[in-house]
Amino acid sequence: MDPWLMWLIAALLLGVAELLTLTAALGLLGGAALLTAGFAAVGLPVPGQFLVFALVATAGVVFVRPAALRRLTPPQRERFGVEALVGGAALVTAEVTGLGGRVRIGGEEWTARAYDETLVIPPGATVDVIEIKGTTALVYPRE
Repeated sequence: MDPWLMWLIAALLLGVAELLTLTAALGLLGGAALLTAGFAAVGLPVPGQFLVFALVATAGVVFVRPAALRRLTPPQRERFGVEALVGGAALVTAEVTGLGGRVRIGGEEWTARAYDETLVIPPGATVDVIEIKGTTALVYPRE
């Protein structure tokens, strides 16, 4: 079998695999194999074919793939309102238990409960806001 035909088959298989996985890497390797098939068809010796494939595949995976992924991945959307408080820090102003308590989040007083109902968090402790349910912050002590 001619080398150019083997490269063409490899390009086809890599293209099909890219369609199944959508990784943006196998398609670039398929493109490198397709370009190498062209060089093989003009008579480039086999070691030169491997060199062409390696150079084109490396350039594609190192330079083209990151740019393609940046373009395809949507930007992280901004969090507003209550969503923006989750993951932040709060200061305990009144003892927090599984039943209730008070915390200060960004200058505002919130009712709070301990995320782990067995915990008792003393005033003055810093906690992480795990979740907001209605007007109550579920918090966990920082370590």
